[in-house]
Amino acid sequence: MVEIIDSHHHLWRYTTEDYGWIGPQMQVLKRDFLPEDLSREMAAAQVHGSVAVQARQTIEETRWLLDLAAQNPALRGVVGWLPIVHGDLPLQLSDLGDIANLKGLRHVIQDEPDENFILRDDFNVGIASLLGTGLVYDILIHERHLPQAAIFVSQHPKQAFVLDHLAKPKIAAAEIEPWRSNLFALAAHPNVFCKLSGLVTEADWERWTLADLRPYLDAAIVAFGPERLMAGSDWPVCLLASGYTRWWETLRGWMKDFDVQHQEAILGQTAQRVYRL
Repeated sequence: MVEIIDSHHHLWRYTTEDYGWIGPQMQVLKRDFLPEDLSREMAAAQVHGSVAVQARQTIEETRWLLDLAAQNPALRGVVGWLPIVHGDLPLQLSDLGDIANLKGLRHVIQDEPDENFILRDDFNVGIASLLGTGLVYDILIHERHLPQAAIFVSQHPKQAFVLDHLAKPKIAAAEIEPWRSNLFALAAHPNVFCKLSGLVTEADWERWTLADLRPYLDAAIVAFGPERLMAGSDWPVCLLASGYTRWWETLRGWMKDFDVQHQEAILGQTAQRVYRL
């Protein structure tokens, strides 16, 4: 069996100032989450390696994650943040020092007040500068941003993109459209990959079941195919609705009738290939 890769998780030292988005109903997240915590979860869930993804838009956090990856072999890579809209990406990368474990970049587009931020000229100039670096760009948006995302990726046909969390469909409301149609439009671009992550926190935190998630998971595999899907936990955020092991058991349950090679692609091979792990 292929190595299992958690393609999406976070690490942090919690402070109220740095993590203001963690509200009163999210007490479980108000503590440190460090590699030693993750390693226990991974061992219990039979996960072998991971990709740490930025949770704060600071260069300091990107450096910290790279340091952690250098010290912890299970952290196979980092998706960090840099102010790419400010230009001069080569200088920014050189200022980071050893970037062997930097596999991609991400900006929290979902929180931008400009609904068309992803189409801004300065942002797209920054994205264009990723070509030749080998870095992937992770797209973090809400489902309403999918039409803009499809236009965005069409402007960068040689850049690899990874859609995080299926663009956060409205699972709790059991709404499938227009999310499904817009997802298919984005998936029509072969340079776009997708993470099966972050779904439980879009469902009813207390009562979700695989049956609630299945229409969205099924749409994703039809849209992207197993070779463009990768599994991720969104730990520790997933703890709002699910334990780490429960999430992996749920995902494996959904895939139990798939061909072995398709399961292996989703559980590890796609992430290894796309992020060069």
